[in-house]
Amino acid sequence: MDWRLLTLIPGLKLLIHIMVAGRYGYFRDELYFLDCARNLDWGYVDCAPLIGYYGKIALILGGSLPVVRIIPAIAGTGLVLLTMLLTRSLGGGRFAQALAGLCIVATPIRLAIDGLLSMNAFEPLFWTGCIYVLVRIARDGESKLWFWFGVLAGLGLMNKHSTLLFGFAVAVALILSRERRELLKPWVWVGGLVAALIFLPNLIWQFVHDYPTLEGLRNVAETGKNVVLNPLDFLLQQILLQHPLLLPFWLAGLLSLMVGKGRRMRILGWIYLVLLVTMIALKAKHYYLAPIYPMLFAAGAVATEDWLFQRKRTRFKTWPKVTVLIYVMAVGALIAPAILPLLPPERLVAYQESIGLAPPKTEIAHVGPLEQRLGDQFGWEELVADIAFIYNSLPPEERERTGIFASNYGEAGALNLFGPAYGLPAPICAHQNHYFWGPPEVEPENLIWLQWRQEGVQWYCDEVEQVGEHFHPWGMAEENRPIFLCRGLKKPLAQVWDELKHWN
Repeated sequence: MDWRLLTLIPGLKLLIHIMVAGRYGYFRDELYFLDCARNLDWGYVDCAPLIGYYGKIALILGGSLPVVRIIPAIAGTGLVLLTMLLTRSLGGGRFAQALAGLCIVATPIRLAIDGLLSMNAFEPLFWTGCIYVLVRIARDGESKLWFWFGVLAGLGLMNKHSTLLFGFAVAVALILSRERRELLKPWVWVGGLVAALIFLPNLIWQFVHDYPTLEGLRNVAETGKNVVLNPLDFLLQQILLQHPLLLPFWLAGLLSLMVGKGRRMRILGWIYLVLLVTMIALKAKHYYLAPIYPMLFAAGAVATEDWLFQRKRTRFKTWPKVTVLIYVMAVGALIAPAILPLLPPERLVAYQESIGLAPPKTEIAHVGPLEQRLGDQFGWEELVADIAFIYNSLPPEERERTGIFASNYGEAGALNLFGPAYGLPAPICAHQNHYFWGPPEVEPENLIWLQWRQEGVQWYCDEVEQVGEHFHPWGMAEENRPIFLCRGLKKPLAQVWDELKHWN
């Protein structure tokens, strides 16, 4: 095992994200996850519980933007290392390990996701860890390792519920492959029990709270919130997310697993195909399949190494290796300025246009000059400053009776993070898990109300006045809206709290 190699390439991944960790601003979901960290629980309306603990670590370390961002960067670094180890386990030498690691570094989806604090940065760690254990079981017959598969799968479920789909794909792949013999042994069932026990606290939380995650998913489906792709477009997005110029490597991995020299591990190919079909059938977002690709890049790196060198197709054995590795680094360098917050926004947009990259929307409502992932990093502190100006302009006696109603978790998270420095009260919000953290103990008489249309606010207030308007040129359009002052609440918030609940 070459530890220098296993240090250098993951180190490159970490360095890339450290360089841009303080750029732009907090992402909308990061603000929400920090609120989850302030209210640790065994579950949340729209996410599994581990995200709160990642956020808690960030808060303990100060909660600054670089600190928040270094946590997913470490997860991404771990994924590069784990992919290289998986490549070695599949029979890959030093070149294959380097190739697989660099592919993960250069992949657009990983550049994007591993720079933001979310469960998506950790999900491929758990999936790839499970694959690594599965390879050991299939290769060496070590059935007792199903216990550790169960541990990783259980933690994966506590990280993100889509690991259920991964578990389903593994179960189907077992039936379709020669590893079905494992189903006759006790250890695979022990692993399933271990995963269930680890996941049990979240299941209990769901039961106690009347399954809010399922209700939220139903609301998403009924309102048509997400962009739905047809099967062909879903496949095309997979190619774009993994980088079109890297397609030969992961496609070679899939072909090798199914019909080539890697077919001894055909179970891995079946896992990918079952997941692909399942995601298409469920109309999942295009990036939901992303955590499975490290496995294909690992298999593809082994296949590439075998094709180039084991069959002696060339008299020279150094320059093809160097050429392939430089190629991967070059295509990664080409895409990085369009993904990472390296450039000022106007130059980033110009660069995206120059290389023909127009990132697709994943949610229909989001509109702005930047894609949502980047646009949602602008305007939050400015919004809080706008609110503070309005709040502090009120007469002292009216200010004491006035609360701040945030219409979504991004606004609420921004107020919780930046508001104390402006002397603002804690926000009131009924979006996602904020619903469970309200209504406020002390009922306000008036509200500074964000984002809603004036007609909607009038349902709850005796008098409504527009007192400001927030605008940020690079922020998302849904946040560039008027700010209202609602005087004289017709009913206490506690009485209308269920009306205000918004789970999507």
